[in-house]
Amino acid sequence: MRSLLGGAKLPKMDVLKEEGRKLTAKKKQLYGEYQKARRDMQEIVTIKANIDTLLGYTEPGRKHEKER
Repeated sequence: MRSLLGGAKLPKMDVLKEEGRKLTAKKKQLYGEYQKARRDMQEIVTIKANIDTLLGYTEPGRKHEKER
């Protein structure tokens, strides 16, 4: 086991638990930022689709769907 840690001693459980708490708090904060960015992106995609519809623009792959 020491060869995996480079000869160092194993960290104390209290230190590991505190590090785990810090990482969990950071994960929650970053996930909140991710959710907001995802909602913003979905809103922008919806707005773009609405504008494209109003202007009559179709993607090359979707041209056949509109003609049917």
